[in-house]
Amino acid sequence: MKDQKLTPQTKLIHVGRDPHAHHGVVNPPIYRASTILHPTLDAWEKAWQPGFTGYRYGRRETPTSRGVESAICELYGGDRCVAVCSGMTAISLAILGLCKAGDHILVTDSVYGPTRIFCDEILPQYGVSTEYYDPAIGSDISKLLRPETSLVYTESPGSLTFEIQDIPAIVNAVKQHGVKVISDNTWATALYFNPLDHGVDVVVEAATKYISGHSDVLMGVIVGRGDIAQQIYSKAKMMGMCCGSEELYSAQRGLRTMALRLKQSGNTGFKIAEWLANRPEVARVFHPAFPNSPGHGIWMRDFSGCSGLFSFQLYPVPKAAVAAFYDNLSLFGIGASWGGYESLVMPANPVDIRTAVSWDEQGALIRLYTGLEDAMDLLNDLERGFTRMAEACRNVAAS
Repeated sequence: MKDQKLTPQTKLIHVGRDPHAHHGVVNPPIYRASTILHPTLDAWEKAWQPGFTGYRYGRRETPTSRGVESAICELYGGDRCVAVCSGMTAISLAILGLCKAGDHILVTDSVYGPTRIFCDEILPQYGVSTEYYDPAIGSDISKLLRPETSLVYTESPGSLTFEIQDIPAIVNAVKQHGVKVISDNTWATALYFNPLDHGVDVVVEAATKYISGHSDVLMGVIVGRGDIAQQIYSKAKMMGMCCGSEELYSAQRGLRTMALRLKQSGNTGFKIAEWLANRPEVARVFHPAFPNSPGHGIWMRDFSGCSGLFSFQLYPVPKAAVAAFYDNLSLFGIGASWGGYESLVMPANPVDIRTAVSWDEQGALIRLYTGLEDAMDLLNDLERGFTRMAEACRNVAAS
């Protein structure tokens, strides 16, 4: 299929599966395997030679894992993909795979919170120091490079506040110094932005989100090209990083409908974001498709769509009023993660996790994810939340 000019939506249906290799069965079967047998001593010895393309042990590969990894790899146009047990595992493994003791790395200040914790608490134990940078820095990131800088970590859009980074400018500024670039591409997926095509060395994505799509899988993927991709793949296997057979099966099944789910989620999210922008209770909407959102012009240049995850900021109101908005929402569950079929809402507070660029905004920040429900039903649910919030404000004022 790599030689065919197919759209990503069509690729999603066909990549990573070969029905006629499984008696015509459309969905690849689950291979639950640890031990893999070899019929002869000669076959055993050949299995451990360079260039062997079969299977040796379940932790390394099975037909199920290879199907998922090859599918995602083809979507990104990569040379190697490895699936691991969570998005956070993919993030930490990619970082560890590209740095060593004594290195200095640069990480966007709008990075996913657990990634920051990993950089602050785990990396120092291995002699790696982290410096956070303004997500809007672009080519000026070259001013932060040191002789020992080995890696720049990007995430576009940024977590919670959705700043779009100028990935091509960052890549061009650091590549001449031999610095590698990782990009967390979970928000856009390979369908709406491909960092590898913009010079990024390694892409990480939480397959927990849109790839799986049903809020019942924990999984991450790492994709790259050339020697770096093989290097990270080899490290993953030596560190025992792998993914369970049931999760792999669910992920490859979710891939088939991802384009449709992502499109509806994104379209619904944009409608709701526009509605929120006109609400008197809302001070600002942080959505890459909005002209006043940080990096909107870069989003227009580099991305082909938007997902259903964004945030909005309320004008300051008492905490009891914010709680009244959240409480009794019937369609928006209060919970972490996203990318499933159900809509979610979550409090967000960047104040304590920003160090390069301070967050001085007043008013509660709310992260919203729109699933596959009807947009009008979701709007009505939010409308009732704002009604409760207004009533709570009146009660506080009267007390």
